[in-house]
Amino acid sequence: MPKFAANLSMLFTEIDFLDRFAAAAKAGFKGVEYLFPYAYAKEELVKRLKDNGLEQVLHNLPAGNWEAGERGIACHPDRVEEFKQGVAQAIDYAHALNCPQVNCLAGKVPAGVDQATAHKTFVENLRYAAAELKKAGIRLVMEPINTFDIPGFFLTGTKQALAIIDEVGSDNLSIQYDIYHMQRMEGELANTISKHLKSIGHIQLADNPGRNEPGTGEINYQWLFRHIDQVGYTGWIGCEYKPAARTEDGLGWIKALA
Repeated sequence: MPKFAANLSMLFTEIDFLDRFAAAAKAGFKGVEYLFPYAYAKEELVKRLKDNGLEQVLHNLPAGNWEAGERGIACHPDRVEEFKQGVAQAIDYAHALNCPQVNCLAGKVPAGVDQATAHKTFVENLRYAAAELKKAGIRLVMEPINTFDIPGFFLTGTKQALAIIDEVGSDNLSIQYDIYHMQRMEGELANTISKHLKSIGHIQLADNPGRNEPGTGEINYQWLFRHIDQVGYTGWIGCEYKPAARTEDGLGWIKALA
């Protein structure tokens, strides 16, 4: 059975963020992930993890002004120094939280920037981040995202991500494979996971349409979970979905489908 981590940016959102750690543990989760830890003191997050017997599985590099609609700055040529500062901040938090990997969001291509420039910037930033994180003993992943939900996002598919991994040339860079995003962009979930498993560092899930919990849409998660086990994926699967109702009311999918 896969190991499921609660994404606290999506689950238990009816309660304050810091209280979601206890809610996740009560619901049976052993791991958690979330977008960003940076608004909270490291010591407070460490306490919540320890008090609830939870592992910190993943968090993102700083990604610009999220509230203003930014979804990453790694492809922004005018913000390279800000990106590098974010790498240092992510390392600081990941060490404190004993978090083994962080995710880089490429971001939306800025107005007036051509694709070639965005690509060059993203590759150079990933090369820097992968090297710095490797020295710190932390893995780097990057996430392709669908352009229905985030129009203009730079990194949109597995083929593009694999080519970028080759170009970056680091053994410390892999793909965060979000099943929901990739179902919308390309399908072929099972074949892609099995063919490119060595390049997948982390998996996330949600059903489609709606981005709700497994069992609410078109993806045959019961079969897909068995497949993921059979091909040898041993990492966490982050539950990054929007509960159709209360999180607790929709968790029956774990026992029913896994």
